Amino acid sequence: MDKMLQSPDGDITIMNDGATILEQMDVDNQIAKLMVELFRSQDYEIGDGTTGVVVMAGALLGQAEKLLERGTHPIRIAEGYEVASRIAFEHLERISHKFVFGSTDVEPLIQTCMTTLSSKIVNRCKRSLAVKAVVAVADLERKDVNLDLIKVEGKVGGKPEDTELIYGIVVDKDMSHPPMPKQIQDTNITILTCPFEPLKPKTNHKVDIDTVEKFQTLRGGLWKVICSWLSIAYSFLSCLT
Repeated sequence: MDKMLQSPDGDITIMNDGATILEQMDVDNQIAKLMVELFRSQDYEIGDGTTGVVVMAGALLGQAEKLLERGTHPIRIAEGYEVASRIAFEHLERISHKFVFGSTDVEPLIQTCMTTLSSKIVNRCKRSLAVKAVVAVADLERKDVNLDLIKVEGKVGGKPEDTELIYGIVVDKDMSHPPMPKQIQDTNITILTCPFEPLKPKTNHKVDIDTVEKFQTLRGGLWKVICSWLSIAYSFLSCLT
């Protein structure tokens, strides 16, 4: 079920993600702040179930409050919860089922991902998105996949079905000039950390052009400089390859 939140500035957000709701709530109570930290840890470690852990923690706090009203010491309550936690964990270990997956069988991972997406707005295309997500993170030869190296880039327009998985680097930049080619295959790309433009002279100069011949001469000189730069760049790329 979607919920609507309105910020103090008047911004309205509609979502059904418990993590997003708690992230945007302005809380002052210390217990509420601990709940926010709890859901952040759940979201970072697991990526799902944030609403469930907050609801469960709230129920446990409610029962703890009743025990406090009866005069039970807080340490006794904490010890009881620790014992109950161990019992619950042992029970889950007994009733759990292990799914074996490998490089040729990733269907259990896809099904798990689809379960997570079932409650999201993209549930109508959860199969295709789950396959892309599993392929992006499931390097079965490694156990320390760095999720920071996987970036989700959102674009305005289109449909969730248009989502693509790109193997490589995505540089979100506009075209410098409309006639530039939109697609280039089997080419070398140079990534520069310095501006690729003529250096500005330290002194000001003025060029008076009153004929077409003078303009052509100036333009020819600029093209010679550009061609020399391209020649240097091509030689540099040839050395790398």
